[in-house]
Formats: sequence, structure tokens, C-alpha cells
Amino acid sequence: MDTLAALIVATSVLVIIPGPNMALIVANSLKHGFRMGAMTVLGTTVGVALQLALVIGGMAALVELAAETLTWIRWAGVIYLVWLGVRTWREPAADLAQIEAAPQMFFRGCMLAAVNPKTLIFNAAFLPQFVSDGSASQFALVGTVFLGVIFLGDLLWAVFASSARKLLNQYSGWRNRITGAFLTAAGIGLALSRR
Repeated sequence: MDTLAALIVATSVLVIIPGPNMALIVANSLKHGFRMGAMTVLGTTVGVALQLALVIGGMAALVELAAETLTWIRWAGVIYLVWLGVRTWREPAADLAQIEAAPQMFFRGCMLAAVNPKTLIFNAAFLPQFVSDGSASQFALVGTVFLGVIFLGDLLWAVFASSARKLLNQYSGWRNRITGAFLTAAGIGLALSRR
């Protein structure tokens, strides 16, 4: 039980540290509101879960070997996020009530989280520290707790950003610039994710 408490504390600290996932969650929450921020959180959590499935399945070493081959996927994500950031930065101010929710928020979040080699390798090194007997069931429990803490922590980022959205409605030009900056930061963060 002490191990799970330590995992919860360590993961909570990780959630507080800004990174590409957090930047995308904040950007989507600012632009589209809590509902789409929550969809982004669900997407990033599923992306991390895909990585954990590789870690638990013992395929992290294989992915590390193939990472160079798959680098183009990460760079496509970088280009897409930076393009979204620049496009959003340049958009004219809009009434928030008129913005329709974008259904691709889940997939953006999932793609960003799944193609980040830095988090895959980090998770492969981080999670085994909390598994004492190496059994698949204990890995599954640790992975579930890890994902739960990430999901709740990222959901708090979405709540925070969507609350700030109301304030930023008064300054709609700045809202687009802040959202664009967070999207661009997510892309840059992904670009800086090295093995």
C-alpha cells in the first residue's frame, strides 16, 4: 500500500510539470471549453495507455529500436500542432458561444501522447520501480493507478483553463493568441522530446 501511495504522489508531481500534453489540454479548453478539454484529456490518457500496454507487454525495447524509423510520425505531429498554433494565433476574435466543439480533440490528444518517445521510455523506466514481484497483475494495477492520477490531474488542468476561458472572453483577441501559443508550445515540446 505504501508503494501505491508513493506512486500517486510521484505521478501527481509529474502531472503538475508542464509538457506537450498539458499544453494541448489547456489550448483546447481555452478555445472550446471544458467538454472538449475533457475529450483531449481522454485522448492523452488513451495515448499514454497505449504506451503502457507496450511497456507492460515488454515491447518498449522493440519500440526503442524502431523509434528512429518512426520519427517521421512525431515530426508530422509537430508540424500539425505548430500549424494549428499559428492558425489559431492569427484567427480573428470570435464569440465563444458560437464556437462549435471540434470532434477531433480526442484524436489530437491521443496522437500527441502516443507518439512521444520521451514518455514511452520514461514510463518504461518509471513504472517498474513500483512493481515488487514483476507479475502482470501488479503491472496492471500500477498502470491503472498511474493512468487514473494522470487523468484526474489533467482534468484539473482542463477545469482551470476552461474557467480562465470566461475571463478571456472579455479579451477575445488575447484568447486566440494564448491558445495559439499553447498549441505551438505543445508542438515544440513534442519536437524537443528526444530519446
